[in-house]
Amino acid sequence: MPRPLVRRLLRLLLILVVALPVLVVGALLALDIPRNAAGMAAKGVCSAAFVAHRPVEGLLAAEVLPASPVLGLIDVTVHPQDQRVQARFAGWFAREAQWLPSRGCVLDIATGPVRPAVRPQPDLGRPWPQGEAALAPDAWGAGVDRAALQRVVQQAFVGAGDPQAANTRAVAVIHDGRALVLQTAPGFGPDTALHGWSMTKTVLGMLSYKLALENDVDFATPVVDAFSGDRTPDWVAAWRQDARKTITVGDLMYMRDGLASQEQYVPWGSVPRMLWGHRDTAAFAAAVEPEAPPGQRWRYLSQTANLLAAVDRARLRTDAEYWAYPKRVLFDPIGAHTATLETDAAGNWVGSSYLWASVGDWARLGQLMLQDGRWGDQQVLPPGWWDFAATPATAQGDGRGYGAQTWRIADPQAGRCRASGLPPDTLAMSGHWGQVVAMVPSRNAVIVRLGWTFRSGQFDSCAFLAQVLEALPH
Repeated sequence: MPRPLVRRLLRLLLILVVALPVLVVGALLALDIPRNAAGMAAKGVCSAAFVAHRPVEGLLAAEVLPASPVLGLIDVTVHPQDQRVQARFAGWFAREAQWLPSRGCVLDIATGPVRPAVRPQPDLGRPWPQGEAALAPDAWGAGVDRAALQRVVQQAFVGAGDPQAANTRAVAVIHDGRALVLQTAPGFGPDTALHGWSMTKTVLGMLSYKLALENDVDFATPVVDAFSGDRTPDWVAAWRQDARKTITVGDLMYMRDGLASQEQYVPWGSVPRMLWGHRDTAAFAAAVEPEAPPGQRWRYLSQTANLLAAVDRARLRTDAEYWAYPKRVLFDPIGAHTATLETDAAGNWVGSSYLWASVGDWARLGQLMLQDGRWGDQQVLPPGWWDFAATPATAQGDGRGYGAQTWRIADPQAGRCRASGLPPDTLAMSGHWGQVVAMVPSRNAVIVRLGWTFRSGQFDSCAFLAQVLEALPH
């Protein structure tokens, strides 16, 4: 090869060696990935430490690092006395999360000293739902295949603690209102709050349904008319100028708003940018342009849930009342004392993603729904919630697999578990990385599985639910 050509090739190679890292770094910065990644780490470690009350050591490695190789560039500093976590990406791009009463861990919020979080004390001596004890297998009753159920549950915990495996953290099986199984993996206990991710949406639906009926709000009310006075967000004015003015509260409940967005979880996608890149999740969602006529197209969007949370905020007179509302009207009445619905920095519930609760409390929420909002002698949710949640978002197509902030996983046409033999009346809360609470009226059963399953192929929730039901009385 002639020497001039060799020199040109070497110069080109040198340029590429120098330019490629610059291009990669430029792309990362342009997509805001370092800042959002630091936000994810700060928020995740803060919640695990101060909402779930888990030991600080190892939280970054367990909760964050396995999600993406790029997260290996993050280091975190935990300040237990201040209940605060700081994360830095490659030594730069610092983000901070702070625990606040009634709000959980919040990103990028300046605050003074706050009182320490109080860890709920579980009553291990009383049977669920009054306490946290499951029945002994010999008390399960006739019709329960004890060996089969124990085998299914044991199999679910294979690989617990391994982020490359199914990594199940907790399982509950409730039948006829009694806890047959309440089991957690090593390192977790009956009082450990676990992240539900998008299971939060169904609980948001419960709160939204209750607030709407308590305030005599018709679900056909346009979103822009659901606000008044100083409780009106700035984005409402823009909505009044285009097709978004016809989006109704019911369209938000059933995810039929027609907005031009996609549910994306890649580092530059809409969900990471909303959760870790913006102070106001509802304003982020509201900035999306209209695409389809409201009420006609179903599309699953976390942004839609956070718009609904903003509507709920306007129904309460003060933010303090809003932040305390879930605990006061929902969690405390059913004994779900570990449950925390977190907010963003602007003060909105992050209704798409940020509810934490113990396995027993997730089971309580499922049982409440199964009982159409009734708990003992108290009607915690207005009657009719179950039917409202079970109504298909659309008469045909993929929307038949979804109800009001709730999955119709066994719908014969569109349910994602329709091939698994689940009863058609099954409804489910469903969340990222394998969270599920299934409610089956025809079998009087609630089944909970919580985990941190980074590889979706490691756990089949449809098969798990079917196997549990097969072991219960038919």
